[in-house]
Amino acid sequence: MINVPFLDLKAQYRSIKAEVLPAVEQVLESASFVLGKSVAEFEQAFGKEHGLRYCYGVSSGTDGNHMALWALGIGPGDEVILPANTFIATAWGATLCGATPVFVDCDPVSYNIDASKVEEKITAKTRAIVAVHLYGQAADMDPLADIARRHGLALVEDCAQSHFAEYKGKRTGCLSRVSSFSFYPGKNLGAYGEGGAVGTNDEELATKLKMLRDHGSERKYHHDTFGHNYRMEGIQGAVLGVKLRHLAAWTAARRRNAELYGKHLAGVGNVITPKEMPYAKHVYHLYVIRTPRRDELQKFLETRGISTGLHYPIPLHVQKVFAPLGYKKGDLPVTERLADEILSLPMYPELTEEQIAYVSSAVREFHS
Repeated sequence: MINVPFLDLKAQYRSIKAEVLPAVEQVLESASFVLGKSVAEFEQAFGKEHGLRYCYGVSSGTDGNHMALWALGIGPGDEVILPANTFIATAWGATLCGATPVFVDCDPVSYNIDASKVEEKITAKTRAIVAVHLYGQAADMDPLADIARRHGLALVEDCAQSHFAEYKGKRTGCLSRVSSFSFYPGKNLGAYGEGGAVGTNDEELATKLKMLRDHGSERKYHHDTFGHNYRMEGIQGAVLGVKLRHLAAWTAARRRNAELYGKHLAGVGNVITPKEMPYAKHVYHLYVIRTPRRDELQKFLETRGISTGLHYPIPLHVQKVFAPLGYKKGDLPVTERLADEILSLPMYPELTEEQIAYVSSAVREFHS
């Protein structure tokens, strides 16, 4: 039996240890623990990679979600349309502003927000649409941009899982007015702790984002607006700066691993493997399969030493916290079906061909 972890951050650390330790030591020696040179250099490099003129490192992806909508002036009484098939941090972006999240069903093939379901959710209170590039694949942005334009709404990207992902040749993050990223340790580009970023090509919005990150201040002790402490730590900037240099190679490895999974799992029972949409370059933050016997398969794989994940077993619209909004089971049928059928297999750059073959053979054995 081969033990296959769902994620192996130790293997990644060992591969870059010789680069990471000097970078962290430099921060310690400079005593620049909050923002500082390491963060500024990372912001510039990461922003450039994603076609962003302005990019600011923040304390988490959740904080970035909040800042993106806050900078747009969204507040109490406003509504924000977003997919129900996502992590709850997407919805916190709206609720932390005092706004109401309005949930939309997802596309049955890409698993991203279904643009054809968005327009029916628009009301006089709607202020923004949030597109989540789920599992590492870009949402279909053109129809969303068209809807936003016709109704005078802001279009926002949640890029927590889509570093280096592309939509029609452009990287996610620059496809809307403002975007947010997460650098949680397990992400394709992960910090050694919490971290995130916000980005825009709008100079006015950039000024607001920078102030919101630092107590509503452009100059120390001069507070012109409300703000928060959403600053990135210097050590996280140093770690991310090192990792960014490897991200292209890691992304290629993820895509190669996904291709191997696809070949091994072709024709296995009723398993549905991920589909890369024609407009997208998928970066496979997660490798998510579908099967009606998901729970049984997960337990079986566990007996074979294979760790898996569920992303996400309870859709946002039926979470207890959102019960006051009045949603009920059956309102978003595609999302609800996915929640019962999706299973995330091990996926990371260091995953070996032997491990992929072993996981795939176990899936095949279960369905034999």
